Amino acid sequence: METSAHQREKNLLEQGCTHLQQLLGPDWEVALRPDQLPGGDHGWDAMLQIKSDDGVYVSLLVEARQRVTPKDAGGVLTSMAHLVRRVNSHTRLLVISPWISPLAQEALRANGIDYLDLTGNVSLRVSRPAIVIHTQGADRAPAGHRPPSSKPLLTGLKAGRLVRLLADFAPPYRASALAHGADLSLPYVSRLLDALDDQLLIKRDGRDIVSVDWQGLLRARANQTDLLRTAEPTGMLAPNGIKAVLRKLANMADDGTNSIRREVLVTGSYAARPLAPLAVGGQLMLYVQEHELNVEAWADTLGLMPVPEGADVLILRAKDDSVWQRPMLVGDMWQVGLSQLATDCLSGPGRMPAEGEQILEFMADHEHVWRRSDLSRRDEPTRF
Repeated sequence: METSAHQREKNLLEQGCTHLQQLLGPDWEVALRPDQLPGGDHGWDAMLQIKSDDGVYVSLLVEARQRVTPKDAGGVLTSMAHLVRRVNSHTRLLVISPWISPLAQEALRANGIDYLDLTGNVSLRVSRPAIVIHTQGADRAPAGHRPPSSKPLLTGLKAGRLVRLLADFAPPYRASALAHGADLSLPYVSRLLDALDDQLLIKRDGRDIVSVDWQGLLRARANQTDLLRTAEPTGMLAPNGIKAVLRKLANMADDGTNSIRREVLVTGSYAARPLAPLAVGGQLMLYVQEHELNVEAWADTLGLMPVPEGADVLILRAKDDSVWQRPMLVGDMWQVGLSQLATDCLSGPGRMPAEGEQILEFMADHEHVWRRSDLSRRDEPTRF
């Protein structure tokens, strides 16, 4: 096992060296110093020398890692970089990995650490010889580079339920309270919180969660989901126009019982439009309870016709009850809650991600309105 890990690290270093050589071109020489390849007790994994065609060179200390988390970037790697600079202020630390997440890249840059991953994410800044490289590669981990982990990802329905709870309620709270509030098992919640801690999306003080980066959390959730793939939309045509459908929904919401908000909720561009000035046009997206007959029933109620293409209305299947939690009333229309809307837009097609960013800005400006501190109020709607 030890030999295999050693070989993987050696291969990673060589691949990183080759990638950097290709970026710099034939006028530069990039080489790992043979006496610094893995196996020794150096505190780092290798030394990389970059030499220009006029003979000026720089040496970088290299740390090769199969996985780099934002917590690593802000913790152990930053400590290592500080130590390197204390010994020689001109020496820099270069981290090489198969893939580095956008959050980890941001943390590395914030701490003055250069990085290179094999998908093309590179940030390297050297003063002499003058080198400035910043390229973007994959923002999602390629399948072949995903390390085995016992920690859950943000892709599933259960993760979505917990993400909404973390975003909608300000800490402090503990894992047990979140497990109860989201109706999830405590072991699952604990493992997911560990993963979020690695990503610096939450901060803990002992057993208490004391801070949640709710914007980063919603972006991370959206980055691992796809609205149209998850919600299995059915395309519809509104023969009398979208405004006629919206009037019907508004009339239903105003029937005195408010029960409609539990059966149909607007999301996507039409839900974002009153809150995000950027949102214009797009398809009307409506969540209904997950059942084929339910989709047909609501199509009849709203006067919609199923079409194979050219749809101006999409009926989405709500795969989890969390979609219905904490909805919001905007004007006379019931919509999904803000955290659900932001995630839907960020993971949606076309210009929806840009609308999602506008929703995040709106949420930041109105956090005192929608974000609560009492987990027992988890079913209360928000009104704008």
